[in-house]
Amino acid sequence: MVAMLLLIAAALTAGLSGHVDVQRVPASGIQPLTAVAPDGVVHMVYYTGDEGHGDLYYVHSQSSGWSAPMRVNSQPGSAIAVGSIRGARLALAPGGIIHVAWNLANRPSAMIYTRLLPGAKAFDPERDVSGPNPAIDGGGALAADSQGNVYVFWHAPLPNTQGEAGRRVWLARSRDNGATFEMPRVAWDAPVGACGCCGMNAYAYDGAVYVLFRSAQEVVHRDMYLLTSRDSGATFTGRKAAEWNIGACVMSSSAFAASASVVEAAWETERQVYFSPTSLATPPTPAPGPGGARRYPALARNAQGETLLAWTEGMGWKKGGALAWQLFDPSGHPEGPEGHAPNVPVWSFPAVIARPSGAFVIYY
Repeated sequence: MVAMLLLIAAALTAGLSGHVDVQRVPASGIQPLTAVAPDGVVHMVYYTGDEGHGDLYYVHSQSSGWSAPMRVNSQPGSAIAVGSIRGARLALAPGGIIHVAWNLANRPSAMIYTRLLPGAKAFDPERDVSGPNPAIDGGGALAADSQGNVYVFWHAPLPNTQGEAGRRVWLARSRDNGATFEMPRVAWDAPVGACGCCGMNAYAYDGAVYVLFRSAQEVVHRDMYLLTSRDSGATFTGRKAAEWNIGACVMSSSAFAASASVVEAAWETERQVYFSPTSLATPPTPAPGPGGARRYPALARNAQGETLLAWTEGMGWKKGGALAWQLFDPSGHPEGPEGHAPNVPVWSFPAVIARPSGAFVIYY
């Protein structure tokens, strides 16, 4: 009897692998950020309110649905949604600490950080961790690891420089789970610049820290770079992940996902979205079809090695669009048909999770 039950459970799990569910963000929020705990609980931060002065809210999944929303920012209206790349970043640390960072609405040169400790009834008071570095503008990035390190990244000019060519990726690091932060410093000082209004992303996994950002060398070289640290953020190496020659700020974003010691990264190039293992050993895999107006990639990878890539189509400045997605098998080949859903709100983007069963959920 026990053996039969185990066989049934295994069959049900296999049947769920690769299944994709699509859900709207609670409270009609936008810009969802998600993380899944080892016990399967989904943690989410989303944005509500005016596009220039709004609020961030945190919820987590429970048997009866989502928990009651908890406001993240202690100063009302201190978050911003305009451009879709200045919003919040979420990191879930082992032990259940929720870390959140974002650009300050009325002073975009500030990177704001807060955390929610296990059992706490409110987030810590928000604080600026960016120090005296002006003109951040573009979205920052956030990661946390199992050693108590928290990494807040942003791009900003070097002292006494002007223009995008003088911008670098900066880092404020905490060694005590966000209680205190070291003084900000340049994470990687190669002279490739940084796209002033493009987003960034960061991820900590299996002892490494990864950062994706877009360069701005000689105005037109807006290439995607991958930074990697294997010494808890003390030093970084950088590699070019993709080239894009365009004399404009593309306001792009990027994503990470991992499972079974494989970390994948996703980004936009020439109005198409791609994903690749962070080894960059093979050409990146594009979303199927000819592309065009594809933006804001989101990525998840399940324990079976399948990858779900989601993105938006037709979105622009003050313009909503549509959601699309494609499942890929462990070899990187499309698995099943491309999916579509309408009505992605203005300034929003999708988030993707992989459940322990192997099924995926897209929030938008």
